[in-house]
Amino acid sequence: MSQIQSEDAGSGSAEGRIDDLDPLEVEPTGDDSPAESLWRYIWRMSGKHQVCIGLLAVLVAILDLVPIELQRRIVDEALMETSFELLVLYGAIYLGVVVLHQAIKFGMQMYQGWISESAIRYTRRHLMGLYHQNKSKGGPDDGSAVAIVTNEVDKLGGFVGEGTVQLASNIALLIGASGYMLVVEPQIALFGLAFMVPQILLTPFLQRRLNRLVEVRVGYMRDLSGRVSGSDDDASKVREDIIPQLYRNRMRFFFVKFGLKALLNLLNALAPITVLLYGGYLVIEGHTTVGVIVAFLTGFQRVSTPIRQLIAFYRLAAQADVQHSMIARWMNDIRERTRKPT
Repeated sequence: MSQIQSEDAGSGSAEGRIDDLDPLEVEPTGDDSPAESLWRYIWRMSGKHQVCIGLLAVLVAILDLVPIELQRRIVDEALMETSFELLVLYGAIYLGVVVLHQAIKFGMQMYQGWISESAIRYTRRHLMGLYHQNKSKGGPDDGSAVAIVTNEVDKLGGFVGEGTVQLASNIALLIGASGYMLVVEPQIALFGLAFMVPQILLTPFLQRRLNRLVEVRVGYMRDLSGRVSGSDDDASKVREDIIPQLYRNRMRFFFVKFGLKALLNLLNALAPITVLLYGGYLVIEGHTTVGVIVAFLTGFQRVSTPIRQLIAFYRLAAQADVQHSMIARWMNDIRERTRKPT
């Protein structure tokens, strides 16, 4: 046993340094009231670190765009001019950019993970203290506390590290890729980007439906947590009502979520076809080059990815907002109970 422990302790100096990394300290306000909104909660948990991680995200997005121009130059300059020196030069630059991009991205992901886990740690400790203060003053046992402190806090705190990164990097990538294509070949860019517009218009309508389903599900899960170890009547309520309702809620959620995803994938697939057909026509007519078409195919991937990610961010932010609102209501309820004389 001692040998196993010593091997675990000595395995990987990098992991040891990570284990020694202290969490981000959040200064207590002295007030048990919840943050007024999701974004105030995020700033409360991380503050200026959101600015730093946002700038890192923009840098990662810029480095992600550089290979598009390098691909065009390799095809139009190195290959068309049969220049081995240019091929080696652009290849070396390409490799350097890719390595730098992945190194910075790794550091950014570790940074956002540290921010998220620090927020989860602080929020769990705060909610546990608030709940046990209520219990110590004779407050009723609240079964929903289990679901809140375990599952709901994990999702809410996770958004603290992901929110700014997703928003900043994808907006920068979307603007950069679209701007590049509009400058290089406006006609092809406008044809392809036209397929992106319906995605932006459709998503908010369907997301509101998903938000309502998420809020209903969270309510059912809290009810389930409070009744699992209860009386026979509670067990009957769980079997006959809550579990069937959870099943129906989840199936409705899948229908809307995967239907939206299928529609977006269809629209994303139409943009490259447009580039190949219309761009190919321009190449045949001598109005553009093969390198431009190659760069545009990569460029539309760069555009469609941030659009999907921004839609996912919108969905994640909406769900986190629902989560924050429900936890805030629970906290206010606990605070009201604690203030009542025993």
